[in-house]
Amino acid sequence: MNQILKPVLPGTLMDGRAATLGVMGGGQLGRMFVHAAQAMGYATAVLDPDAASPAGLVSHHHIQTAYTDAEGLSRLADCCDAITTEFENVPAEALRTLAGLRRVAPAASAVAIAQDRAAEKAHFGRCGVACAPYAEIHTAADVASVSDDVLPGILKTARMGYDGKGQVRVQDRAALASAWNALGQVPCVLEKMLPLALECSVIVARGSDGAMVNFPVQRNLHREGILAVTEVFQGNVPAAVAAQAVAGACAVAQGLDYVGVLCVEFFVLADGSLVVNEIAPRPHNSGHYTQNACDQSQFDVQVRTLAGLPLTQPRQHSPATMLNLLGDLWGQRGADSVPDWAAVLALPGVHLHLYGKTQARPGRKMGHLNVTGATAEQVRATALQAAQILGIAPF
Repeated sequence: MNQILKPVLPGTLMDGRAATLGVMGGGQLGRMFVHAAQAMGYATAVLDPDAASPAGLVSHHHIQTAYTDAEGLSRLADCCDAITTEFENVPAEALRTLAGLRRVAPAASAVAIAQDRAAEKAHFGRCGVACAPYAEIHTAADVASVSDDVLPGILKTARMGYDGKGQVRVQDRAALASAWNALGQVPCVLEKMLPLALECSVIVARGSDGAMVNFPVQRNLHREGILAVTEVFQGNVPAAVAAQAVAGACAVAQGLDYVGVLCVEFFVLADGSLVVNEIAPRPHNSGHYTQNACDQSQFDVQVRTLAGLPLTQPRQHSPATMLNLLGDLWGQRGADSVPDWAAVLALPGVHLHLYGKTQARPGRKMGHLNVTGATAEQVRATALQAAQILGIAPF
């Protein structure tokens, strides 16, 4: 059980210094965490090796070292009162080191499970939350002996896969052997392909006192393994499925004795049943709509869980659609051109969030667009207009 610690209150502390929250990782999630923490009166520190990291550019302190650098970790601990992570592939051992010096949430043990698909699926089983049938692949013998029950399937590397990377669809045993060789014969998980009706996710937050809150269920559309669109409004998924997803996400967080913001992704199958896909021990792309459609964003809640402040149930006040803005959108109107932001921002209820990345590449997340309005129909219509202007395929 996590120890309930004294809150780190925002503003100036008794010793005259600013209360400081740190984050491992300097990407866009770290940047938005930093903005939320600063809005509440905290100073911030970022550890990231990239001198131009989006979060490092806007933080009070940027410690530019590798995630495993002992001196860098010591410097981060010295200037922070509590530390979190913005992506799951920060080495768990680095979080364990920091936890010996400062409050760290989420814990290294939870992040380590999210870093390994086999450990993740075993955790789902312990929590009683159903996932797709699967098999672990470690050796050529595992490939040869895999059950026909998990074919056709999707072969996924056990570690370091995200946004569709490290995944290969396989129809039969011969394709499985070829795919495993192509992935370098690293440990993998083979998941049975199931008939999907839709994808959804739930963001939950849990404090060190065990208190839990959640955001509404998010309906998601992925293209080429990357999230493209999230829609959140009453009735976006059947009510019974939504209730089951929230309950499952809370069970997963409870089973981890989790502290922080956790996203749990689900598949809704053609027969209406629900299976869990994976977890992200951090705020999530599908939760970005909360910045403009809720009275607290997922990053506000991340600050609260890290600092040990009270959690209150977030309230969504507007239907919302989130569009991911990938690097593919740049250059569509000619070399070095940027998207027509003026035309997009002329639409009602549009909120543009760019991440400060200077180089646009295909598939790279450069920003997102949140659309809010009075009704789901109005929001969807506006989002489709924005997508047409930007050159995003309709949905």
